Amino acid sequence: MRILGIDYGERRIGLALSDPLGIIASALPTFDRRGGKDEITFFRGLIAEREIERIVVGLPKNMDGSEGPQALAVRAFGEKLKTLDIEIVFKDERLSSVSANRVLDEAEMHWSKRKDVVDAVAAVIILQSYLDRMAMEK
Repeated sequence: MRILGIDYGERRIGLALSDPLGIIASALPTFDRRGGKDEITFFRGLIAEREIERIVVGLPKNMDGSEGPQALAVRAFGEKLKTLDIEIVFKDERLSSVSANRVLDEAEMHWSKRKDVVDAVAAVIILQSYLDRMAMEK
């Protein structure tokens, strides 16, 4: 079963895809929300092309566990995705962007190039965390 991971942002949506066995998450090209493409049409095509059966959407919670305005926007996006008749799972993504930037620090990636990959790296972190938890529950 292939699972899609999403790091939802106002400008870009980071994407990651699991392998068919649900063990490893890999980055996909980031979806630029400012490009004028319809998000639902894009995701419908991606789901069909990659045979995706579930979507894990990173939910940005505050450090105290509460949900702020960005979490509400992510939940609204998730509701739109549900119209595609696919299972949607929300995963706490606290500190995923911090972790993504730490990975890019270790890779010594220059700050000017980070904006192009940080969302995809965050999506990989969200999805890999989900896959690891699923493996532990088996």
